[in-house]
Amino acid sequence: MNAQASESGERMTFFELAVQDARGLVVAADVRPDRMELCTALSTGGVTPSSGLIEAAVATGVPVHVLVRPREGGFEYEESEKALIVADAARAVSLGVAGVVVGGLADGVIDEALMLRVREVVGDAEVTFHRAFDQLGDLEAGIELLAGLSVTRVLTSGGAPSALEGVEVLRRLVQRAAGRVQIMASAGVTSVNAGTLADTGVDAVHASAKRAVVERLAVGLGSAAGAGETVFHTADADEARAIKAVLRGER
Repeated sequence: MNAQASESGERMTFFELAVQDARGLVVAADVRPDRMELCTALSTGGVTPSSGLIEAAVATGVPVHVLVRPREGGFEYEESEKALIVADAARAVSLGVAGVVVGGLADGVIDEALMLRVREVVGDAEVTFHRAFDQLGDLEAGIELLAGLSVTRVLTSGGAPSALEGVEVLRRLVQRAAGRVQIMASAGVTSVNAGTLADTGVDAVHASAKRAVVERLAVGLGSAAGAGETVFHTADADEARAIKAVLRGER
């Protein structure tokens, strides 16, 4: 599917909403983004969600693309982790998802063998290469390699801390991809800057549209969850609608 062609023939930038919990699924079902990326632990970059969450996401009717990442941290994986990535990708597809979001590096470059293994087990499902891409030293060479691996799209901030900071690189990546691989802008995307990012020619923007929820813990649960006030994030319906409206030219 070419994300830049709408039914009217006008250029269109798709909206992918990042969802990490049941609350986010309610937002996705209401706002109806073009698709969702489903994960958990989004604050760490996201890891693979449970089968139950995948099934609930598929039930919303919004196309689901599952992040398959076995742990937080970097993207150089041991063989046991690669086997888990392949198995989780196959499992996600068996549950009815439209695609998987995966990636891996080997000695600082794209792990071609891993991507071929994933491509084999997911069949016709779409494959997005995640932000392991932004760790590469040569992003344009990465585009060329991924185009040859039948990857559907690349999730990227243009190698910068945020997509807005990487906006000029995103323009170059769109030109280099030339429609062979979709470019999806990610990192720090909001309703304020979504229009600017769309103007680069990217096929889609990826946003969590998040809001903070404050709770209190009577007893600490771990090094990252001490007793007292604690904050977690979930999708915000108003912000998600605003991003969608910007991309549809409605505001």
